[in-house]
Amino acid sequence: MLYRYLGKTNEKLSSIGIGTWKLGIDPEMETKAIRRGLSLGINFIDTAEMYNTEPLVGAAARDSSAFIATKVSPDHFSREKVIKSCDTSLEKLGVKCIDLYQLHWPNPRIKISETMSAMEQLVKDGKIRYIGVSNFSIAELKEAQAALKDNVIVSNQIEYSMLVRSAEEGMLEYCRKEGISIIAYSPLARGAIAKNKELMDRLAEIGSRLGMNPFQVALAWTIRHDNVIAIPKAADIKHMEENAAAASKSLGKKDIDSINHFLGSTA
Repeated sequence: MLYRYLGKTNEKLSSIGIGTWKLGIDPEMETKAIRRGLSLGINFIDTAEMYNTEPLVGAAARDSSAFIATKVSPDHFSREKVIKSCDTSLEKLGVKCIDLYQLHWPNPRIKISETMSAMEQLVKDGKIRYIGVSNFSIAELKEAQAALKDNVIVSNQIEYSMLVRSAEEGMLEYCRKEGISIIAYSPLARGAIAKNKELMDRLAEIGSRLGMNPFQVALAWTIRHDNVIAIPKAADIKHMEENAAAASKSLGKKDIDSINHFLGSTA
């Protein structure tokens, strides 16, 4: 299992974590899948108050050492609502402290200084450990960081996959320089990779030489950067095992260059 540091912290997280968006269809199976992932060395689970999966995550991760991240919805960015949302998430997760608390989307209607003041208060009160954001641009990241007095932003959660590569237009490099982790959601492009026959054939060819299936190659490609952690969803044990295995494999430069050339030629 490949681990990497979260931002500038000493927290070592599995390079592939567990995403929980749209879970809840089969809670029993999903709970088993999450626990299987934890048993295989995955130690990072991401959820959000708007996903309605916090109780599921809390139950599945109970009595484990999992690093749990959740998010506050942008409608709750006022100081009072941030604190109230955090208290609710703590209760649903069944924990005393949230490891990583993230702003889910930017909300220009509320001053970022007010929101970040509330986030820092939560750190002071011992309710959260680290502050992150999600879907923030570089400019929004800079503004959010400038609003913090005693803490730093450790992560920005954004969509990143072979078919959604906007992160490569400056965000990856900026976050690397600033010591900010990229948490990549939808690393399999919400099923779009599976529907791209030419891409799947190319990934299958590479995977056949490396003992990987096409989706594991896609995940390995996503985490080829040392500041990226991918959070694919896995609703059953088989997919969870495949995801965990992908975190122990890496692609050589030749294969990465081959994939990038192919992606560029089909863009």
